[in-house]
Parts: sequence; C-alpha cells; structure tokens
Amino acid sequence: MKKIPVVAAVIRREGKILATQRGYGPQKDGWEFPGGKVESGEDPREALVREIREELRVDIVPGVEIGVVEHEYPNISIRMQCFWAEIREGSPVLTEHENAKWISADELEQVDWLPADRKILPKIKEGMQNE
Repeated sequence: MKKIPVVAAVIRREGKILATQRGYGPQKDGWEFPGGKVESGEDPREALVREIREELRVDIVPGVEIGVVEHEYPNISIRMQCFWAEIREGSPVLTEHENAKWISADELEQVDWLPADRKILPKIKEGMQNE
C-alpha cells in the first residue's frame, strides 16, 4: 500500500495545544491534530499553512518539526509530518471538524486520539513540558 504524505499542526497557545474532532470519513469522531494531504510537489510547511487555512480559517506560522509518524489504517497508509505551529491571525472556525478544544500537557491522555496522532504524543508532551 502506497503511503500518503500528510502534515499535522500542533498549534500552541498559552501553554495549551489545539485538538480537533473529525467530522467525516472512516475516522469520524476521532480526535486529531489538524492538517491534511501534501499535494504533489508541495512543500510540507506550505501544505500545512494551506490545510489549516481551509480547515480552521486561520493563518499559522509553522515551526520546528516534532517528528514523523507512519501508520496503516484499514483504508489508507499515511506518513505524517508533525510541526509545532502558532496562530498568526484569526480565531479557529470549524469547517471540517465537529469539535475542538485547547488542552494542557496533563490532559493529553484524556483525549480519544486517532492511532497515528497517538504515536506522536510522547514528543508533544516533552515539548510542552520544556516550554
């Protein structure tokens, strides 16, 4: 199965990160870090800015890469690059997600994350604690 390149933003604000709940598709209702597919020839950070603008109607500044996760779902295989990000302009508006919440490092394990997103949690927690 071919791996689909995707990007995810771990958006930080005041010591918390943004978790979003999928509103459609096979992983509907699962929690994830917002993002999406990288188009052919597109830089991952550019893809992240585009996807977050489409999904949340905010402009972000992508930061350092947190890590890469590979995961096989029953219907798709992904290679997900995760980046820290900050909102440059706007407030999140849900266009594709059914819910969103700002969570602290202590609340990370209380969210029903999708499997791929769960794999990057240790690095995120470490990064949040080192702020």
